[in-house]
Amino acid sequence: MKLKQEISSRTKSGWFVISLIASFFLFCSLIRIFPDRKPQPYILKYPSNFGGRFVIPENNPTTKEGVYLGRLLFYEKKLSAGNKISCENCHLQKLAFTDGNALSVGVNNSPTARSSMSLANLLWVRNFFWDGRSPSLETQAVFPLTNQHEMGQTLPETVSKLRKTSLYPPLFKAAFGGDIITEDHVLKALSQFERILISANSKYDKYLAGTYKPTLEEQRGMALFQNSPVPEKNIRGANCEHCHGGPKSFKELFHNNGLDSVAADIGREQFTGQASDKGRFRVPTLRNIMLTAPYMHDGRFSTIEQVLDHYNEHIRQSPTLSSFLIDVSNQKGGKTLLLTTSEKSDINSFLAMLTDSAFITNPEFSNPHLILKSQ
Repeated sequence: MKLKQEISSRTKSGWFVISLIASFFLFCSLIRIFPDRKPQPYILKYPSNFGGRFVIPENNPTTKEGVYLGRLLFYEKKLSAGNKISCENCHLQKLAFTDGNALSVGVNNSPTARSSMSLANLLWVRNFFWDGRSPSLETQAVFPLTNQHEMGQTLPETVSKLRKTSLYPPLFKAAFGGDIITEDHVLKALSQFERILISANSKYDKYLAGTYKPTLEEQRGMALFQNSPVPEKNIRGANCEHCHGGPKSFKELFHNNGLDSVAADIGREQFTGQASDKGRFRVPTLRNIMLTAPYMHDGRFSTIEQVLDHYNEHIRQSPTLSSFLIDVSNQKGGKTLLLTTSEKSDINSFLAMLTDSAFITNPEFSNPHLILKSQ
């Protein structure tokens, strides 16, 4: 009875409760039948053009049992002070794992310092947060869990809560082999789940695979996105791909993108201590960009149109402004991009191609029972 009460408190959806109970008892059965059963590898699936340039820690391989547990913890309110919120509060699947707010609100009802970032394709990220201060998902997880403006709870308190449940001890044992829940294993399980959040089924992906033909507007927008302007050769461009990359729509870069002449938030400089990093922030993925408003590290822009207007005509000059943004123009001698209204509309059409509907509805990200049955 205690187990059912614990599970039912996680969701009001009846089918989810039934599925979760079934998968829990499946786990328990496997543990009893195969007490020394090793965790089973989780096979990551992604297009070949995404590349294999990622690092999974040797001491935290991605397994079905670890992903299953990490998914439960991701939605578990016991990880927060007063059992008020879970990771989901700032990372909603329907919004590509963002929250739709300029700044998120934690357990103490005060805003976070920066906007919540999408969790799509973190497998390829090497330095996390807007300022890149964390070198791994495992170390990254500590901050939101323990920060007073986010989940606001110490890791020892989290472990103590989980140990007192009927649900979690056998799941940690199945994932990591030990009888005792540890702080390290909490972080590792969350990281395993986040590594499987792969977005690779947008119209743009289908275009690259040869299964989707873009509209004329999308084609024009794609060309503008990819090209740097060369007015002497009548080549018009929006200069986007320099920073935002190709198939994954992501590069491991940090830039000052001209938001402020005097940065109120000094960005990466706060982490590195280097004056050259003042106002520099991570270049975020554009994948599912139509779902992740508002935009920028402080959520100052509520629409894509405002973002395009910024790059087109409102870039602020500063000593650390990205060299990619200095005196780039579609007009010889121009100081701003000078894109036309119709060109900005075409870019908008291309950016919409990056929406991955399968990603935001993938039941494996919200139903752990499928993790056991998949692959």
